[in-house]
Amino acid sequence: MTTDRFTLRAATYLLLIKDNKLLLQRRFNTGWEDGKYSLIAGHLDGKEQITHTMAREALEEAGIIVKPNDLHVVHTMHRNSNQEYIDFFLVADAWEGTPEIKELDKADKMEWFPLDNLPENTLPHVKHAINCYSKKETFSEFNW
Repeated sequence: MTTDRFTLRAATYLLLIKDNKLLLQRRFNTGWEDGKYSLIAGHLDGKEQITHTMAREALEEAGIIVKPNDLHVVHTMHRNSNQEYIDFFLVADAWEGTPEIKELDKADKMEWFPLDNLPENTLPHVKHAINCYSKKETFSEFNW
């Protein structure tokens, strides 16, 4: 009898919204879904609160300061893709700085898009979560 337990990966995603537009960045040179748009995002490092993970990733990827108290989980997704994940989507009430690409080896474009007119090449699970957010749905399951 094995004592190993199944574990899920966990990731956070930032819905940074300004003037009804959402900030997206295009993946580049990552080896997974390059050329597709996604949100500022990252994995939990372990023993790290979700809001702290998101604040860290916002600084690392976009050079903006987001205080954990200004972040709110608006959607949670159980996702099956190439691996199984629990994804947390957060909205920032406020931030400091102007977003710009800080990880040039992982993203080649960063733009604001209308919430109701996302690029065709947005990652499917990200597009699904944004649609859920627009409908105020706080949980979903997504197979891809």
